[in-house]
Amino acid sequence: MWGRDVSPLFGVGNPGCRAVGGRRTTGRWTLDALWSFVVNRREQLLVDSYLHVSAVVQSLALATVIAVALGVLVYRSPLGSAAATAMAGAILTVPSFALLGLLIPFLGLGVGPTIVALVLYALLPILRNTVLGLSSVDPAVTDAARGVGMNRIRLLTTIELPLAWPSILTGMRVSTQMIMGILALAAYAKGPGLGNVIFSGLSRLGSPNAVPQALTGTVLIVVLALALDGVLVLLGRLTIPRGIRD
Repeated sequence: MWGRDVSPLFGVGNPGCRAVGGRRTTGRWTLDALWSFVVNRREQLLVDSYLHVSAVVQSLALATVIAVALGVLVYRSPLGSAAATAMAGAILTVPSFALLGLLIPFLGLGVGPTIVALVLYALLPILRNTVLGLSSVDPAVTDAARGVGMNRIRLLTTIELPLAWPSILTGMRVSTQMIMGILALAAYAKGPGLGNVIFSGLSRLGSPNAVPQALTGTVLIVVLALALDGVLVLLGRLTIPRGIRD
């Protein structure tokens, strides 16, 4: 039983088959197999990683523009802010498979439905933080700016948005982590990225490369998510004045 030989569970020991549920299988993997898969597929993994990051960055940029513009329009109205946030929240509750299924008849397979779905999912954190950041600007600061003759547009671009930027950036970081994982599911819609690596491995469970393939895709997504978050943290250090940051 368990006390006799558990080493095959970890891919060590004598080669051969192990019993799983009364059946014999050779679908084991080892760290050597994992490393071998990464080395042999490194070019394709680099391409898929680039496509994954590219789709996330494009979606994040579009979502930020839309969410900030919408936040600017509604933040002075409690009703408008609540309605906009509720709509963005409602989109977030739709399962990703269902949303992709709704978009495919109109946009087809591939990049189109993937980017649209990611943009929709990324809206809520950025929109909510935009409204929060703009609403938190000290009225005394805006009153002083009006007192020196600033018009509405200049007040927004030189005072309100810069002061709200730390909050907006926090929303962008949350959205980035969220859509980084959601993008993997877009493989079912022929979307780009590392989801294809993961689900290709899962579809071949039992073969020697199945687990290494799925695990490689998963680990790469985690690493890329941490790397993008680090880039956004660095962006904050470069763009947020020390007085606001502290």
